[in-house]
Amino acid sequence: MGLLDGRAVVITGAGRGLGRAFARHAAGAGAAVVVNDIDADPAHETVAAIGADGGTAVASVGSVADAGYARELITLCRNRFGTLDGLVNNAAIGYHALPWEDDDAERTRALIETNVLGPFHCGTAAAKVMVAQGNGVLVNVTSGSMIGQRGAAAYSASKGAVASMTYSWAADLAEHGVRVNAVSPIAWTRLMAADPRGNPDAQPPERVAPLVTYLLSDLSAGVTGQVLRLADGHLHAVRQPAIIRPVRHQDVWTPEEIAAAVDGGLVLESPPRDRWTL
Repeated sequence: MGLLDGRAVVITGAGRGLGRAFARHAAGAGAAVVVNDIDADPAHETVAAIGADGGTAVASVGSVADAGYARELITLCRNRFGTLDGLVNNAAIGYHALPWEDDDAERTRALIETNVLGPFHCGTAAAKVMVAQGNGVLVNVTSGSMIGQRGAAAYSASKGAVASMTYSWAADLAEHGVRVNAVSPIAWTRLMAADPRGNPDAQPPERVAPLVTYLLSDLSAGVTGQVLRLADGHLHAVRQPAIIRPVRHQDVWTPEEIAAAVDGGLVLESPPRDRWTL
């Protein structure tokens, strides 16, 4: 018996890299998989690989940035396999540029539409189905870049947005039997290869895939609103945004009083020197 026997999941951006690894691992655990990718050949290659392994999969080619297509993608899973048990929002693009050179509006718009609106469109379409059926799992893919990566402000912002969606959706959907979590992986993919600071010794995507299968399965029942990170064998949760104590209070503040409070005990967190290693 597989962990995902009898279940059907949609995995976006599953033609290559992490998405392909997630799709193959989920199929190996028994799930029927809808393999989305914007490029047809990689999507069909993933489906063929799953079939060769004895699994079940179907390809769907399109951009998750298109809200209409996102709804069609979710509908395809339900119509083809009779259910929608999970969605993995993996599709993403990236680029690297220093802030004073990052002035290509169309490039930035395309990144935000894919990395933020893509998960949003797919997630809201899936949530409608899952709330109606009373169960389901959403798994978003964020990144350690969400706390800030040098030369990648737009990408970092997009992944911070994905984490925020995870926290919000988890709160909204818990009472409807739907769990929402995120993974923050590090692996050698095309995105990392394009980064001049990328580490070619990073783990292969296949080593991250069990974390996604865990979150899709009943092994993670009761786990929601979390970001889990698996990097080079190290597994940990990512701290959620929170107020840092102590909290100073007075009715009216002057700039000088604020300066005195900051200098006199208000706790500030120092950013790590090398964010890529997080």
